[in-house]
Amino acid sequence: MLRRNAFRLPRHPASIGLARHRVRDHLAAWGHGPDTPAVGDALLLVSELATNVVRHGPLLEREFEVAVTALADGSCLIEVSDEGRAEPRLRIVRDDDETGRGLHLVETVAAAWGVWSRGSHGKTVWALVLADP
Repeated sequence: MLRRNAFRLPRHPASIGLARHRVRDHLAAWGHGPDTPAVGDALLLVSELATNVVRHGPLLEREFEVAVTALADGSCLIEVSDEGRAEPRLRIVRDDDETGRGLHLVETVAAAWGVWSRGSHGKTVWALVLADP
């Protein structure tokens, strides 16, 4: 069974925690326990992707979209969409850098991740979390 929920949030730092909360609630309603590693990974990924939109999204953009999809095999797809067309890229980060590690976390935690173009409507950054064994 495939279950999907999408919602829009204001492009504001407070929305990062709200995105995490809503994704956790949706996964719990679909039977995913809050203490499982996969749910923890999904919440980390939504935090990182939402943070990127809030910090680096288009200045005039007021909202962004978050979607969570529970796949039939228990995996979870996280999607964060904004109006920006610039694709996020892994940066070279030095030990003393205080920022720039978000996509490295995504790269490490997600089974796969990438970017889908939405043409003139921006992009969607997605990340896949595999089900707990």
